[in-house]
Amino acid sequence: MSTRKQHVLIAGANSYIGDAAHARLSAAGHAVTVLDMLGDGWRKTDFTPFDTVFHVAGIAHLKEKRTNKDLYFSVNAELPVAVARRARESGCKQFIFMSSMSVYAGHGTGHITAGTPCKPGGYYGQSKLQADLALQQMDSERFRVAVLRPPMVFGKGCKGNFPRLVKLARTLPVFPAIRNARSMLHMDNLCELVRLIVETNASGLFFPQNAEYFCTSDLAARIAEASGKKLRTTRLCNGPVWLLRPFLPPLRKLFGNLTYGQEMSDHFEGRYRVVDNRKSIEESI
Repeated sequence: MSTRKQHVLIAGANSYIGDAAHARLSAAGHAVTVLDMLGDGWRKTDFTPFDTVFHVAGIAHLKEKRTNKDLYFSVNAELPVAVARRARESGCKQFIFMSSMSVYAGHGTGHITAGTPCKPGGYYGQSKLQADLALQQMDSERFRVAVLRPPMVFGKGCKGNFPRLVKLARTLPVFPAIRNARSMLHMDNLCELVRLIVETNASGLFFPQNAEYFCTSDLAARIAEASGKKLRTTRLCNGPVWLLRPFLPPLRKLFGNLTYGQEMSDHFEGRYRVVDNRKSIEESI
């Protein structure tokens, strides 16, 4: 493993993942610069001082409409490729791209293995996959490309489905006792993976996740416990959930199964997993 100080450019200002990675890389002794990717101002930046570009700029958590399809593809698909080309031309040795598990199924369920074909279900997943595949084609000995396809990333201050579940766990008196399995990734584990990729100049596809799957009912109960509240789970609620689930996408996402095979995620022999499931929940709320 290289211990040389790296100069990393994080492409994307005010990013939840970018800010956390900045802190982790800086603490490890690397120099980090953050670049605002709004507009075309980034094109005036000199990329030659940087060893690695970590591209986190993108659109997520925006309701998909016909009117914003072009925005999704210009920001999530075209911009990363343009930045990678600029980085390669400038002599940068590595490019890390935040793709997503959504390249397999934007709103789906199931168990994903190394042989599962990509089949995104919306603009977000489609645009991520377009960049994902184009960037993989740019990988070479002189320009290493690492593509990360994480499941739901969560941590303190995160957006998306996790804070919604926290709110439910803190307010509902009872919760459905449905047994399901979800791959999830705590922010600390993601940032440690990024550090390892930077320091080893690694390339390829990465499917990081916590060492154990999460069950939504157990997760809600642990969130309530960490919040000083006791949440009772009951099977009496399961029937209505199963009846409504085919018609309500949020219920499918909340109580369905969506997992990576654990064998896909043993990157760096699992050393990137610095927090377990219980600590992940405690640190996130």
